[in-house]
Amino acid sequence: MTTPGRWTLRAENSSYTVRLSPDGPWAELEAWGPTGVEDGPSALDWSRRTHFITPADAAPAEYLPYGLRPFTGSELIAARPGGERGTWWDFDGAEEGDGSLRLAFTDPVLGLRTVLRYEVVPGTDVILRWTELTATTGELRLARLDSAAVNIPVTGAARLTYLTGQWSQEFQRTQLDLARGTFTMGSLQGVPGHAYAPWLAIQDGGRGGVGEAGGAGGAGEGGPAYGIALEWSGNWHITAEAEPGGLVRVRAGRVPHEGAVSLAPGETLTTPRLACAVSPDGLDGLSRVWHRYERRLSGERLHRPRKVLYNSWEATGFDVDAAGQLELATLAAEIGAELFVVDDGWFTGRGDDTGGLGDWYPDPAAFPQGFGRFVDDIRGLGLDFGLWVEPEAVSPGSRLYAEHPEWAYRIEGRPARLVRNQLLLDLGRPDVQDFVIGTLDRLLTTYDIGYLKWDMNRPPTERGRPDAAYDVLLDLDAEHVGGYLRVLDHLRATHPDVTIEGCAGGGGRVEHATIARTDVVWPSDNTAPLDRLSIQYGFLHAHAPHVMSSWVTDAPGVFDPRPRSLAFRFVNALCGVLGIGADLRAWTPQQRAEAARWIARYKDVREVIHHGDVHLLGTPEDPSFGVQYDDPRSGRTVVAALGTGRLDGAPLLPGRPDRLRLRGLDPRARYRDAGSDTTYSGAHLLHYGLPFTWSDGHDAELVVLTRR
Repeated sequence: MTTPGRWTLRAENSSYTVRLSPDGPWAELEAWGPTGVEDGPSALDWSRRTHFITPADAAPAEYLPYGLRPFTGSELIAARPGGERGTWWDFDGAEEGDGSLRLAFTDPVLGLRTVLRYEVVPGTDVILRWTELTATTGELRLARLDSAAVNIPVTGAARLTYLTGQWSQEFQRTQLDLARGTFTMGSLQGVPGHAYAPWLAIQDGGRGGVGEAGGAGGAGEGGPAYGIALEWSGNWHITAEAEPGGLVRVRAGRVPHEGAVSLAPGETLTTPRLACAVSPDGLDGLSRVWHRYERRLSGERLHRPRKVLYNSWEATGFDVDAAGQLELATLAAEIGAELFVVDDGWFTGRGDDTGGLGDWYPDPAAFPQGFGRFVDDIRGLGLDFGLWVEPEAVSPGSRLYAEHPEWAYRIEGRPARLVRNQLLLDLGRPDVQDFVIGTLDRLLTTYDIGYLKWDMNRPPTERGRPDAAYDVLLDLDAEHVGGYLRVLDHLRATHPDVTIEGCAGGGGRVEHATIARTDVVWPSDNTAPLDRLSIQYGFLHAHAPHVMSSWVTDAPGVFDPRPRSLAFRFVNALCGVLGIGADLRAWTPQQRAEAARWIARYKDVREVIHHGDVHLLGTPEDPSFGVQYDDPRSGRTVVAALGTGRLDGAPLLPGRPDRLRLRGLDPRARYRDAGSDTTYSGAHLLHYGLPFTWSDGHDAELVVLTRR
């Protein structure tokens, strides 16, 4: 039975209930959690005592403007040009659909209509939220335009889990107990950035905070977990506030480039979507919710096998020529690679990183028989062919820059700063978008290219548009994002069979708008084994294995230099989409033979890895760490096990094998490991775990269990 002014959205295993507040003209959260959580008194209800604050400042409001909520953080700040900021609105109706909800509020004095949007993602426990803002009478200036606010009731400090880092050290899982005050993170770099991912998990830490579970439980501690992820490829923020009365309220949205956005009369602005997820099974369960959601984002492309890639960058750098690339491609084909990608250095003027960007034509000196003949030779080895591009970049010495200097971001009268010896094109301009689309269309139709790696290696600095009117308030960040997505949408529609990899100096642009339009993303330029393990551990909390491109290389550790075997590098890399980036010419025949065996094993289990349910077993700080993949359809469980710590002395000294306790198995079933010809009960694997005896020459295993 539907209660007036109260709406429940039902997801796969959870529900989200919103009501009109009895305290004022706003919507507020009543319940969010496992299905049925809405039956009973709201855990977010409060005492209505409001000393020195207003009811709106204390309420678990879904979205409120400054004006109604003046003290504890609002989602919207709007004003007429030159006028006082502030919005006071009235409820203007609801529109409920199958898995969707629209709640409208209007301010006739200011001339603003605000519609809160909700949509359940079928087959998941994700609810999308966003906001539509319409100027109904005159021009408006929006100084803040968040997508939504998310309310989490807590009994003490809230445990925040988020992903931090820097270039070469992205996606480091970081945790903070927030008892009081404000936590904020974001990016002003024109992309999500390397320092923070637009993703946050929130748990109730209780009075004493949430403790880490030891051993196999590192990712699953803390009971129910709530998560948000912002679908935006530009500037953003996420802000969590521990508010009076035991509530953590999280606001998230894009950040206007010039501090405000202009909204013309009759114009509607739609904010980025905020994905909201919940799991009763802690962070480990929350990761599986995100994985399922990203499989939905991939759509039919999910069922396209991710090919084993070889990329020549670490072998040749900018020294690209047909003969050297063919030599590497021949070796790659022999070990079982399915795709050969030529990275930076293939085009005219690109002998180093000081030139060539923008002039996207193959270097005739490097390919004397023609680039088309070279591509055909690669394909003649049985390999698909891929190419690296950086469409947003331009070199100052390029022909493109000489012809169109106005296409690069620049502030009139100020020097143009070079980052990585290059400038950034203003992709918000339609003529620049058309140039990029025309360039990529030409490459993809002239040559038989099946894979495109889109890179972006510098943030916008002097972000101005020289020929724009001086008195116009530009929204350059949103325009650049719109141009970027327009180009990707064109590629998806016009070249649907081309696999696209998203990259921005590593993991600088990994978020749901990009993931929805690409096939894989590149988490980091750091491929050192233990460094990469930490990166992938954080990445898999937020993102699915089928989008995680990972290479086997010879790179030494940057942050953790301890050596690891070739087996370790392969087992670590096959936790996502396997690639190889080492100089195969320097490998011994024995190393190449070992690589061929690992690639064959990966091909046998990649469907389980890319489609299965994932459990993170422990943390990279534990002596043993693993990633478990379960495929209920085939009855197979794959465990990528890695020895990360000090050895236990066995067999020279008394010692027992280390063990990884598995999760999610049927304790009454039996599971056979064909590799060791051992059969385990599910109860044994859940209680004791798989045994591993690590040594200096044995630090990784891939175990495949079949349910009998």
